[in-house]
Amino acid sequence: MSTLLEVSGVSVTFDGFRAINNLSISIGAAELRAVIGPNGAGKTTFMDIITGKTRPDEGRVLWGPRSISLLDLSESQIARQGIGRKFQKPTVFEAQSVRENLAMALKNPRGPFDVLFYRKSRDTAARIDEIADEIGLTEDLPRRAGELSHGQKQWLEIGMLLAQDPQLLLVDEPAAGMTPAEREHTTALLVRAAQTRAVVVVEHDMEFVRRLNCKVTVLHEGAVLAEGSLDHVTKNQDVIDVYLGR
Repeated sequence: MSTLLEVSGVSVTFDGFRAINNLSISIGAAELRAVIGPNGAGKTTFMDIITGKTRPDEGRVLWGPRSISLLDLSESQIARQGIGRKFQKPTVFEAQSVRENLAMALKNPRGPFDVLFYRKSRDTAARIDEIADEIGLTEDLPRRAGELSHGQKQWLEIGMLLAQDPQLLLVDEPAAGMTPAEREHTTALLVRAAQTRAVVVVEHDMEFVRRLNCKVTVLHEGAVLAEGSLDHVTKNQDVIDVYLGR
């Protein structure tokens, strides 16, 4: 599997506290990866570095087949490279319909001629229907996003990211606050998305991680403590000590 993202030897210090400590992680082009670890392990900072929100003190973050350095790019340039991030709290346009939310998220060409000849193409409508089907909101397309359940808003936001066709999707605690049925749907949605792109899920919930059935990276004190299947890492004595606070 070709490497899509290569984080190597990255460190970040905030006010004397080393949040990320010589971190190296490699993500494949179509891979589902779970990142777990206790509070303060560096999970959010790791995502902040990839998206350009936080600049590391040292190390490299290389992207794509041409090994572009993400550290040279702004947050918006990184997003245009095909990196999408979903935060824990869903941010959808509550007053707009589900269809309108997806339409706004779709990449529309913005050249001078594109604007002149812009019309609501059948392609756009078909793509909206396709995404709605993928996230399980086909019947909710006319509904205002504000009327959706917490879980449905999460799916809509994932759909809005998928509309931008990212190569890497970073998802922060997608299962939080969901019903068991919603969690099951979310698992299926992420597994399906990872067939055509890289999906990195930061999660606390071990049961949810087990359902994802993917490679797991355990962070502790800003570094990789263990990596492998969930069964493999949960048998690791260092991981047991960290999680049980010994």
